[in-house]
Amino acid sequence: FSNAASEKRPYVIVMIGINGVGKSTSLAKLAYYLKSNGCSPLLAACDTFRSGAVEQLNVHAKTLELPLYHKGYAKDPSAVAKAAIQQASQEGQDVVLVDTAGRMQNNVPLMKALSKLVVENSPDLVLFVCEALVGNDGIDQLSMFNKALRQGGHVRQIDGIILTKFDTVSDKVGAALTLTHVTGAPVVFVGTGQKYTHLKKLSSQAIIKSLFR
Repeated sequence: FSNAASEKRPYVIVMIGINGVGKSTSLAKLAYYLKSNGCSPLLAACDTFRSGAVEQLNVHAKTLELPLYHKGYAKDPSAVAKAAIQQASQEGQDVVLVDTAGRMQNNVPLMKALSKLVVENSPDLVLFVCEALVGNDGIDQLSMFNKALRQGGHVRQIDGIILTKFDTVSDKVGAALTLTHVTGAPVVFVGTGQKYTHLKKLSSQAIIKSLFR
């Protein structure tokens, strides 16, 4: 966060992933976590593709008493993100959380729109959201997202992973380890339920114990 603060701009986090993995809910949990730790987040509704996406994020924003920036649907997501970052700079929010359209990793137009958003807005952090039980599919998904971002001109790999539904995996944590090992992206948080408080840092000790049960 120090670089963004020294440059007097908000810290920008972009959430990406395929349809239905809990991306918007994870973004709301992250917003709650940041607010609880003294940050002032702004939510940016840059899923201008899926019907109901803006309204869903608005419900979270109202519940959390946080500002939401949106321009409705059928807009350029990159332009919406840029405007949201500008508004946060003007109004003093120190973090912008960017929601993006859930897309299948082989949907070329949507992947191009995503890479455009990331390249044009240079986020500090790109987080990939996927389900904890996804296994090898998760590796394929993350690899395709990385490839799309590189083709669009993004020079970094995806920075980190949020695993949803981690409370359902019990002792099957191998998928999470494989995902991190193969891709090199750390697991930043795990979702452990439906409430805003159900976002935890991954406990390596707990994983080691579960592997040796």
